[in-house]
Order: sequence, then structure tokens, then C-alpha cells
Amino acid sequence: MRSRRVREAGADVLRRQGLDRHAAAGGEGVLPRQGAFPGAAGRHRLRLPRGLGHARPLGRRLGVRLHVASVEQAIKDGIVVDDGRTPRNRLQIGTLLNAIEEEGYTAAFGGGRRDEEKARAKERVYSHRDEFGQWDPKNQRPELWSLYNGRIHEGEHMRVFPLSNWTELDVWDYIRREAIDIPSIYYAHQRRVFERGGMLFTESEFNPLRDGETVTERTVRFRTVGDLTLTGCLESDADDLDKIIEEVAASRITERGATRGDDKFSEAAMEDRKKEGYF
Repeated sequence: MRSRRVREAGADVLRRQGLDRHAAAGGEGVLPRQGAFPGAAGRHRLRLPRGLGHARPLGRRLGVRLHVASVEQAIKDGIVVDDGRTPRNRLQIGTLLNAIEEEGYTAAFGGGRRDEEKARAKERVYSHRDEFGQWDPKNQRPELWSLYNGRIHEGEHMRVFPLSNWTELDVWDYIRREAIDIPSIYYAHQRRVFERGGMLFTESEFNPLRDGETVTERTVRFRTVGDLTLTGCLESDADDLDKIIEEVAASRITERGATRGDDKFSEAAMEDRKKEGYF
């Protein structure tokens, strides 16, 4: 992954606001030398506010060119269509694929892990995407003995997941060891929330209350960050790394399974999105 061939081929560090992306982009042991890759960040206005603001400082520290792909701008430009019902996470698909095509990226590094969700569990470290940006889980390349095949045709690209075999606990251990700065939203804090579908959601103008729902202030933290209308938090008093690591070590359900509503639409919700070109 650090080879000159990969760097010269137009590889890009694909960075959203997720914890794994902070680990992949922020540590010394995962990515190559300073300035080896550009960086891309996906953004939309329904992001949780305290999860924003880390991409630009990190880009400056790593010496990379930051390319922000905005869902709102993609809607204005007619690249994706907002029908008022489609979650922002799905609108990110067209936004991402357009950015990859415009910039000519042939590889995009992400922070996905196999223990997060069953669709990611069967995805390769080098995940091939066809000329339409789509993933075919039935046509993946073997990766015996950690040997990776990065050959692609014109218009195709790779998604590369160097943290595939890590766990959530591995990520937190690495963050502590490397002293990586992460958004405060991952630590316990006071927040006005309401319960829906067994999860706690943030009070927001984008989250209108339904009958019977009430807002209370609780001490919570986020294990994963995404569209605030679909991303829940959990009650926690883990306000430092040691407490978070202790909490994660005792958990028996992944962060996506516990707090991501977009993965609960169907048994194959994540796989369906990934087939279309999702992160």
C-alpha cells in the first residue's frame, strides 16, 4: 500500500468523519510519508456538528490537498436528486462517485473494518469497483498470503481498507498509543436526546419528534458518526480513552449494530448500498 506504484497511480485517502478514518489518517503506522496522497472528505449538512472541523487541520498536518465532496453542492449541481425521503447517506453515493471520476482517482483508502457489519466482513482489503463504481461481492479477488491484486481497467478504481482486520478495540488502543486527536463527540458529554426504535437520537430540527417521544438531557457518547437522523448515541460516562477502552472491551455488539439506523432498514441494507458505490 505504501509502494510508489500505488502513489503514482492516483490514489486518494478517502476520509469521512468516522473514528476509523481518524485512525487511518492520523497515525504514523497506517499511511505513508507526508504528502504521499491527496485527501478527500465527504460532507453534508446533516452531520453531527461536533464531528466536523477535523479534516482541514489534519490535512494541513499531513501535508495533503483536501478535496471536499459536498452533498449539498451535488444537489445544487444536479448530480444527485433530493426527493425529501432519501437519507443523506444514500445521496453520498452519487456525490462520491462523481468526485472520484472528476479527480481521476484510481484508489481510495478508507477505514472500514470487517467486524463492523456482515457486508464488510466479506469485503476484500482491495475492493474492486467497476466503471460504474459498483461492487460485486460474488466477483472478488483472492488475497492469499496477504498478496493484493490492484490491477484495474480504464474507468475502474479500488477501495482499499487497511484496517479490515482490526476491531473497534484495536482502533481505540491505536488512538491511545499514537495520541491521535479525535472529535469530542466520541467522549461522554451532555446532550438533549430522545428515544426511537430502541436508540437515542439527537434533538434537531431535522429530527422532528413523533407522537409519544420526549426530549431529555443525558450523558452520552457516539461510537460511530453519520447522518444525525439515522445515527444514535449511547448512555455512557466514558469521558477519557481509558474508560472508553474498558467500555468497548465489555461490549458484545458492534458500533453499527448498536447505533446506526441506516443498517436496520433490511438484513442487507449495507450490502445494497455498497453494491451501488457506497463507502
